[in-house]
Amino acid sequence: MPDPDPRLGAGTSWFGTAWQTLLALALIGGFALWAHLSGEAFYVSLATRIAVLAIAGIGLNVALGLGGMVSFGHAAFFGLGGYAAGIALHHAFEGSDVVTWPIALPGSEAMLTGIGAAIVVGLLAALLIGAFSLRTTGVYFIMITLAFAQMIYYFAISFPNYGGEDGLPLYTRATLFGYDMSDEFDYFLIAFATLALVLVVTGTIMRSHFGAALNGIKESPTRMQAIGIAPFRYCLIAFAISAIITAIAGALYVHLDGFVSHSNLSWHRSDELLVIVILGGVNRLAGPVLGAAALIGMETVLGDYTERWQFFLGLTLLGIVLFAKGGLTGLLDLITGALSSRRPPRDDKEGCHG
Repeated sequence: MPDPDPRLGAGTSWFGTAWQTLLALALIGGFALWAHLSGEAFYVSLATRIAVLAIAGIGLNVALGLGGMVSFGHAAFFGLGGYAAGIALHHAFEGSDVVTWPIALPGSEAMLTGIGAAIVVGLLAALLIGAFSLRTTGVYFIMITLAFAQMIYYFAISFPNYGGEDGLPLYTRATLFGYDMSDEFDYFLIAFATLALVLVVTGTIMRSHFGAALNGIKESPTRMQAIGIAPFRYCLIAFAISAIITAIAGALYVHLDGFVSHSNLSWHRSDELLVIVILGGVNRLAGPVLGAAALIGMETVLGDYTERWQFFLGLTLLGIVLFAKGGLTGLLDLITGALSSRRPPRDDKEGCHG
């Protein structure tokens, strides 16, 4: 059996990570294909939502899993990405410019333009928030990221130009290379392809020297600084990458809903992303994919029987925190014998802000 790679989560080999990731993708893709062939548009939309939230979870996992940065403010990047894409689509429908100074930027129905706008906005927000929050430690880092996210949330609901508290409805659908993306299954394929691409990029980062440096910073930032690696710079880059991935997910989410909601900026969304990562497994490549599938699955199935389905979600989280810190991917490791007698992964390192 291949040796474990600590950059992929303690006790997890590259082979184990690969098959878990392929299994997670196969489950989502197979579910969506079945729904499409059965004419179940609702379940196709559900699979798309899983894929999009999995992308957002991967973004958070870059910060939390690789860098040890416990962020309660990733809803800011998710929501800003959504607003960036939605505003471009809104102005395209109205035939007006997004800004007129110093240069005129017209609205656009092109999905790639909306995603590009989300990337730029997410990056700028990450550099600003990270420049302040990464200079703090522990609970202060958590509270600063939360404070920034809430400031952006209250700004959004008090800005009437784009709906304010009512949100911003989108009256046209985005296009990809001129092709209308109004078909549910076509849009799933876009989200699924984006998820696969993000997984490849994230996996490459985790196995790179940059990923190794981040893991070293998570173990001991002082030691890494002593050998010439600047923790702040590495962590800021990781925080920015994390924000960009999450912003891309936000852009895809508003195209799915056809509506830009300020709720995507609220702390509830940050909490949901944390739950996804913890359910699937912190610092596990396939973790957010399995976590998103588990969360949406519980909400859909248990929600049909009781309005208090979150009670069972809480029990599940309690069990994972106490007995399976590797999350669902850790359980898969146990089933396949990949962990054997190795210790379970530790998620209590100092991290970038320690």
